[in-house]
Amino acid sequence: MSLADEGAPGVTIDILRGQASEEELAALIAVVTEAYTGEAAEAVAPDDAPRSAWSLTQRNLRQPLRRELGWGRFTG
Repeated sequence: MSLADEGAPGVTIDILRGQASEEELAALIAVVTEAYTGEAAEAVAPDDAPRSAWSLTQRNLRQPLRRELGWGRFTG
């Protein structure tokens, strides 16, 4: 599968110094494309990642505010 198959936006390569031949540009594009697709394939998180103890208990850290009590309950 190539990047063109996925509908990815095009990339512009600007040569700032020297004269690159078509073969050199083709080699550069092939190497960068292969490195990018390999890195993108490895950067996927597994679907069955185990939940940590923190993620299981984080819902219970704070109770919802009781807005019907108001601020005046501490005066007296």
